Amino acid sequence: MAAWSARRRKTALFGWLLFVVLTFVVGAAVGGKGPQNHDPGESGRAQVMVEEAGDDTRPPSENILVQARDGSPGFRSDTALQQAVQDVGTALRGLTGKVSDVVVPTPAEPGGLVSADGRSVLVTFSLAGPGHGWDNAAGVVEETQRRIARVAEDHKGLKIVQAGDASVDFAVEQATSEDFGTAELTSIPLTLAILLVVFGALIAAGIPLLLAVTAVLASMGLLTLAANWLPVNDTASSVVLLVGMAVGVDYTLFYLRREREERLAGRDTEQALRVTAATSGRAVVISGLTVAVSMAGLFLTGIDTFTGMAVGTIAVVLLAVVGSLTALPAVLSMLGPKVDGLRLPWIGRRRAEPRESRVWTAVVTQVVRRPLLWGGAAVAALVLAALPAAGMRLADPGLQERFPDSVPEISHLVAIQEAFPGKPAPAQVVVTGDAVGTGAFDKAVTALREQVAKSGGALAEPVRTAEIGDGGTVVVTVPLAGTGNDAKSLKALELLREEALPRSLGEVDGLRYAVTGQTAGPADMAAALDSRTPVVFAFVLIFAFLLLVSAFRSLAIPLVSIALNVLSIGAAYGVVTLIFQDGHLSGLLGFESYGGIISWLPLFMFVILFGLSMDYHVFILSRIRELRMDGADTSTAVTRGIGGSAGVVTSAAVVMIAVFSIFATLSMLDYKMLGIGMAVAILVDATLVRGVLLPAALALLGDRSWRLPRALAWIPAVAAEKTPQPPAGPEEVAPDSGTEDRTKDVERV
Repeated sequence: MAAWSARRRKTALFGWLLFVVLTFVVGAAVGGKGPQNHDPGESGRAQVMVEEAGDDTRPPSENILVQARDGSPGFRSDTALQQAVQDVGTALRGLTGKVSDVVVPTPAEPGGLVSADGRSVLVTFSLAGPGHGWDNAAGVVEETQRRIARVAEDHKGLKIVQAGDASVDFAVEQATSEDFGTAELTSIPLTLAILLVVFGALIAAGIPLLLAVTAVLASMGLLTLAANWLPVNDTASSVVLLVGMAVGVDYTLFYLRREREERLAGRDTEQALRVTAATSGRAVVISGLTVAVSMAGLFLTGIDTFTGMAVGTIAVVLLAVVGSLTALPAVLSMLGPKVDGLRLPWIGRRRAEPRESRVWTAVVTQVVRRPLLWGGAAVAALVLAALPAAGMRLADPGLQERFPDSVPEISHLVAIQEAFPGKPAPAQVVVTGDAVGTGAFDKAVTALREQVAKSGGALAEPVRTAEIGDGGTVVVTVPLAGTGNDAKSLKALELLREEALPRSLGEVDGLRYAVTGQTAGPADMAAALDSRTPVVFAFVLIFAFLLLVSAFRSLAIPLVSIALNVLSIGAAYGVVTLIFQDGHLSGLLGFESYGGIISWLPLFMFVILFGLSMDYHVFILSRIRELRMDGADTSTAVTRGIGGSAGVVTSAAVVMIAVFSIFATLSMLDYKMLGIGMAVAILVDATLVRGVLLPAALALLGDRSWRLPRALAWIPAVAAEKTPQPPAGPEEVAPDSGTEDRTKDVERV
């Protein structure tokens, strides 16, 4: 493919650019209006029941909190508090056609909207208008906020704030959008700056960045098109950017550095591209397939949230591989030596000279001499770093933990939750069946209220019912104790599902019900992850093993690579637990620990890091294998292979760490955890694992590293250059028996 691209460079390059433009433009024009994301388990069943009712969109509800200072006699006696509540109601009722269902409590009829201490009062309302109030929600929310702000000015001795479905959603969306705008604007110039230092030339530095950006753009277009048939959420786009920038730059970096080395070694551009395709090009293919297979494991979760992530990351990785094998050789063939043009003063000349890393060569030399000592110390260090993960507690944070206090609506939501536990995010019981609307159903709702009264405060009033769709489906809301994601809320949810509902709605024949809501959704997600994580882990490990056996015709190499990856990921788990669960460095990173780790993070980190870390292993092992093929002994091949690849691997790691670290600066806690975890894993993998554990393991194994038992000889081999030929044991077969010289073999590839 590389040879074809070099010969037909205009066709290859413009074909790639045309593909990128078409996919992005068509994706943007068509848009993605496919199936909605559903939570797993009972929450997902409830969401489907709402959709089947023919009305899956309820008007957004909003809350106005009017709160007196400490020392207030309470709503019954505090005339200033009463007047403020009435003024809020008057301001809202003035928005005719824009709001509806305005509920203003009075001392005589509090309606469950006055707190236990009487200091806090809620005024509730829904948005009205087209699209169940959502079409014009942004403008209506802004108008209500302006009116409420004027009321607050007239009552400066009281706290009057707004929070609800639409206002919180818009605030979160704006904060997230600003975050990713910053990330996008920061990641590209930062990556370019690193590449300028790596290559010392503007043209060479710009090529990896351009390939990564085009792969990301094409993947965004494909992901948008896929959203017409598959559930895809907004998180998938951010993950595509994260992974696409990392692998796109890495693959191009590996390819470009090898092509440059071959040219500086005396080969012309065509010969350099042939050798590069046979070596670094092959490593890119193996690495890309490993990442794609790893990400495919997310499909096995059966969780809609992961579907979009899997589709997007697989697309961007495979497109980065295709771009590296088509557009990149075409560009390099066009430019030839001009790829080193526009060199930077003082850096350009020095960076153009290929050389082994003195530091890593010295380190690896010592490791190879005493592999047990150095390898044992490295394993001990990684195990020690992983120890905090033994106490990892998987729990999803609420909005107040996910976002900083700088988002006012989140602070308002917290204030409402503190005064009215469960009010902003009650459990939603979706009920359907022939018995809905009958006397038996009404009695069941009354029985549910009795169960709430007996719950000891775990469940609370007001219990409300609302018909949706054709009237055959009802949503019953039940406030839960706690903040919505803490232990109190989870126990309340369990009580509702296991006792209160079976003893009320469950007693009526012809009724089906399921519980969803902001507490139930994350709880069901965590339960689904617990049951499916072992399956995903097994899938990734087995298929990665088979791919590596196919690539290297060895049993030891895949086992060592898998073990080292697991160690580095375990260390990353430990660091994430230490920082985010235990709260270390919380002030520096700008978050407040809630005592847990986001439930989806460990699985996602494992899948994506297992694939990404193979970049380095495949590239380094390919260099070592190449030297063994040329007749070097194991110690020399390991030392020169790691020393010779240290520059490009370190550069690739720095790019990845820089991109991931940007995510650690975002305000949303999910991305802080993901960014720190990924950066730590790559740092460990590119230093301690690559520089110590890998050479120690290969030195201990010696020639056994390259042997394949006959029992695994059935696994098809990836066509490649000659494989080293150590003596084969009685139950082993040598990987290959090629006798062509190196030049012929490279041409064959």
